[in-house]
Amino acid sequence: MRIGAVVLTMGNRPEELRALLDSVAKQHGDPIETVVVGNGSPLPELPDGVRTVELPENVGIPAGRNVGIEAFGPGGSDVDVLLFLDDDGLLAREDTAELCREAFAADRELGIISFRIADPDTGETQRRHVPRLRASDPMRSSRVTTFLGGANAVRTHVFEEVGGLPDDFFYAHEETDLAWRALDAGWQIDYRSDMVLFHPTTAPARHAVYHRMVARNRVWLARRNLPALLVPVYLGVWFLLTLARRPSRPALRAWLGGFKEGCVTPCGPRRPMKWATVWRLTRLGRPPVI
Repeated sequence: MRIGAVVLTMGNRPEELRALLDSVAKQHGDPIETVVVGNGSPLPELPDGVRTVELPENVGIPAGRNVGIEAFGPGGSDVDVLLFLDDDGLLAREDTAELCREAFAADRELGIISFRIADPDTGETQRRHVPRLRASDPMRSSRVTTFLGGANAVRTHVFEEVGGLPDDFFYAHEETDLAWRALDAGWQIDYRSDMVLFHPTTAPARHAVYHRMVARNRVWLARRNLPALLVPVYLGVWFLLTLARRPSRPALRAWLGGFKEGCVTPCGPRRPMKWATVWRLTRLGRPPVI
């Protein structure tokens, strides 16, 4: 099973990027071909054998990763599996690639694996990095309904069947958009606690652009993927939840602006999931209204 890796970077973490690439090169089994995409910035000197793509401007996370996918042929077809890894992460074990090969070979319906992200010093996993509602035990592996963007493995047949990440999202919720399309096509998603990416503990930035994109993309996500009856329910729940969290006035203003933007701007092609997929998501513990 041929494995490739896509790393997206803005060129501002050369030491961390080098350490990540070293951890990829140390993986057991056949060598992993790696593509590093410079998202609007020149790339630092990289190890021999690493392929590079330098984009003239920052096109956002999903579009940048899509460039990396296409570097492996249409839909990544030159390989069987693609790893997507944050440039300041580090594969904790040298058998992660072999574990991926075994998992995908054992389960033909498995389309995506979400790795566990752990702090390199404490080993702790933040609750927000466990892609399910019941996140109190990060050491429990399970089927899930979404995945982590910078620590995952995707079978390239998924891209060939349902397409890549949504370019226009730029940042936020692009993984869930792909996950819902994959689930609707019959693929499964696993969270694996034994496949670990070390990553320093951080909090997502809480600036105006963050709040605007989170809100806009939440609306686009619903408009693109949910049956018409569920769109207002899903967005209503998130609207009330946001108010209940009592954001600051500037944050709420940015969030409301993004929510409005999501309602009035084109969201891309609409492909509502089947009601059978809605039920499947519900059985997995996350009905698409939460």
